Amino acid sequence: MQYGRVIALLTIEKIDTWIVDVPTIRPHVLSMTAIRSQAMVIVRVQCSDGVVGLGEGTTIGGLSYGDESPEGIKLAIDTYFAPLLVGAAADSPAAAMALVRKHVVGNHFAKNAVETALLDAAAQRAGLPLSELLGGRVRDTLPVLWTLASGVTETDIEEAETMLETRRHRIFKLKIGKRDVEADVAHVRAIKQALGDRASVRVDINQAWDEQTARRGIAMLAEAGVDLVEQPLPRANRAGMQRLTARSEIPIMADEALQGPADALDFARRHAADVFSVKAPQAGGLHAAAKVAAIAEAADIAVYGGTMLEGGVGTIAAAHLCATFAALPWGTELFGPLLLTEEILETPPLYADFELAVPRAPGLGIALDLEKIAFFRRDAQPRPTLSIVAAEKA
Repeated sequence: MQYGRVIALLTIEKIDTWIVDVPTIRPHVLSMTAIRSQAMVIVRVQCSDGVVGLGEGTTIGGLSYGDESPEGIKLAIDTYFAPLLVGAAADSPAAAMALVRKHVVGNHFAKNAVETALLDAAAQRAGLPLSELLGGRVRDTLPVLWTLASGVTETDIEEAETMLETRRHRIFKLKIGKRDVEADVAHVRAIKQALGDRASVRVDINQAWDEQTARRGIAMLAEAGVDLVEQPLPRANRAGMQRLTARSEIPIMADEALQGPADALDFARRHAADVFSVKAPQAGGLHAAAKVAAIAEAADIAVYGGTMLEGGVGTIAAAHLCATFAALPWGTELFGPLLLTEEILETPPLYADFELAVPRAPGLGIALDLEKIAFFRRDAQPRPTLSIVAAEKA
């Protein structure tokens, strides 16, 4: 008589979420808000084999940028995602996310955070860097720009000179759109004149212009020597983006308008952008973002590694994805950790010679600094000092 073997299922045992608030090194001024502290939702998925996967959900300025907030991301994961996933198979991230998509509409940032954690765990289990589960890397380092967003011309020039001298960045993006177009262009022109051919200068309007202003502003920016203009119009105005792209002397990049593969396909059909900013949170996950990049490649549209100003977890996840792109002519802006006063990873991301290194250890290749997490967690009441946390750990 033959008996079948009992196979132990590998399951998801627990999903933790923490909102972590870390101050920024200086105000980060955008057209719609100014950031002085970044709120990150850190997701930790614990599996029955002891493997722990990490993910991050981070937005820009709460609800100022988009329709998800840190509080909403945490609530969605705790209330809707976790009951679906706890007890489910941990060794099939695709099946787990299919289950989530079946029951949860939208919530792209939350989906990305959970998918990242599941993929991190799966890659650790396989003994491979996450990039290998996303198609395989073609590069080990990524060019990284720096955003000059103080809003003060002299301050921005001084900051850029420091970045060039220390070989940290030689590509700079300026956040404009809050002032009238003449004042903004004068600010950009002064910075470009100061840096000359030593650096590439680009601008991000964050949807602040109407089409008439954009036509006028882009012509002036081209004359000032700007290399790229990002999301000049509101994301719903695809026809306007198409018209601007057709007549602009400098490339136009779509960002906020790309909320996943369907948007990417529509933009490609219209040729409503020359460049796609690929962001996993906006797309709804790393696999969805990879599809956005694939559509761009098929349509002969360049790709760029965008950021939501994530901390170390989200930044490294994006780096693994960008490492797989066949071409990355416009580089990335994966500088989020550098904007924070404190690092939340045990080993900070490595920035050197104008690039970011993509870890080669299994999974994301990172570990949380739990002392920093305990200190900056929003629900830590009363908040301990870092020295007390270290003493308790010892």
